[in-house]
Amino acid sequence: MKNSSGITVKVLGDYGPFSRIGKSIGYQVTIGGSCYLIDCGSPVFQKFGGHGLKTIKGLIITHCHDDHKRWFSDFALFNRYAPDVEHRLPLMTSERVNQGLEEGSSPALCMSLDIDCMRIIDIAYDEYVEFTSIAPKPNYRIERKLDTSGTATLTVVDQTGMPLPPDRAKIFIGTSGVPRLLFRDPPSGEWVEPESFYPFSSPIFYDEKRTPFRDGEGFTIEAINAPVWHGVPSIGVKFCTGEETLIFSADTNHDLELWTEMYSRKIPQQRRISDAEFEAASVIFGDINDYIERIWSEERYKDAVVAFKDAIVIHDIFLRKSVVHTDYRRLEHTTLERARTILTHSPDKMTSEWLLSAAEKEFKLSGGTFCEVVGGSEVPVIGDYFHKEDGKYYVCFKNLNGRHSIYERDAILSLSTDPFRGDDGTFLSHIDIYEDINGQYFPLIEDGTSHYSCRPDGRVELLEYDHNGSRGRIVEDARPRLTKEFLSRH
Repeated sequence: MKNSSGITVKVLGDYGPFSRIGKSIGYQVTIGGSCYLIDCGSPVFQKFGGHGLKTIKGLIITHCHDDHKRWFSDFALFNRYAPDVEHRLPLMTSERVNQGLEEGSSPALCMSLDIDCMRIIDIAYDEYVEFTSIAPKPNYRIERKLDTSGTATLTVVDQTGMPLPPDRAKIFIGTSGVPRLLFRDPPSGEWVEPESFYPFSSPIFYDEKRTPFRDGEGFTIEAINAPVWHGVPSIGVKFCTGEETLIFSADTNHDLELWTEMYSRKIPQQRRISDAEFEAASVIFGDINDYIERIWSEERYKDAVVAFKDAIVIHDIFLRKSVVHTDYRRLEHTTLERARTILTHSPDKMTSEWLLSAAEKEFKLSGGTFCEVVGGSEVPVIGDYFHKEDGKYYVCFKNLNGRHSIYERDAILSLSTDPFRGDDGTFLSHIDIYEDINGQYFPLIEDGTSHYSCRPDGRVELLEYDHNGSRGRIVEDARPRLTKEFLSRH
């Protein structure tokens, strides 16, 4: 890449779909003079305004859950109807995710009034959206056609439009009514769901002529699927400058033991029809899982375990038993490296030994490391524990004489501001707690008669209240001192 100066990531929102904080998923990635958005679940108009949105070179959507694409339709409408915007919304994702966006946004985009308001008109999706695929094209797809009588037919076809016979591919219609593809893997002869089974690198199901999207500044953007396991069609996103690699793993259940079982275990089919009926059928109604013989290929597993090698990873997290997110208690069963990972998409309240992201935080990647950007300056990331609660962010430092403590129960960490009791769990460490305000650190306030307030000049006041009124005083950022102490201990 020409004149690489690193990758800057600003967290626009990182809370889950049911958060009362309301800042769903979104990130701004800036490399040189190019700016991209990863997902738009956070309120993009509030963050950027109309003028700012015009500077976005691409919107990358990882999947169609609303906390990741909530503002997509409004963004598309803005690009079409704002008087000073002359381009369609530049969307970058996979064909399957784009298909989901097109179907989901249809009620908002497909009909309007003509210029004199006299008629209702149809508007095609591609009049709003300029779609660029950053994933390889599938070699096979389900094609839907209407005949002259209006009857719809579904057929599996290859890239030339040639139908596949039923001994090679079938269509399943389940209770959701969404057609899914069952495909006979040529090397093994096993029946698989190809979009789950194969990685993007597989020439069996994906076009081997795939090339990453290259920005004019020289860096590349590409979709990855091998380590992304979420249920709905999903992609991870990889940025590479040649010196830095950044991966958004997207929503996923990352667990090596789970992955190993999915590629190594053959599943007996539970056919509800005879062998002869099955072999002859092109379309089957029922549960596709009764017919899948293996979930992942070994090829996908091998791609998944090396997918994050040498990359800084922004990775979703949950506390316990989320079937579609990585369980915090299982991080040791992943390929993630703590020093190269930023955990995101966390619950409203969480304590972690791994670095947690937070809305409005900004990180700078340079080479194989990253730092935080505070007030325009690059500063080291420090802290022994990180805690989020009530929309606030706290950084904790080990201190044998600290008044507060960290304890563990069932591999989940918690923070105690009260004297530790044995029934809380297993004691881990005494700590000092600092509230993070715009990247500055201030001692935890425990009484109800004062709070911190950030002034327009960026300085922070401690406001104190009593029966006579209120008074404020400037307090100094403790982060420079804590940085020296922390780095001297590590």
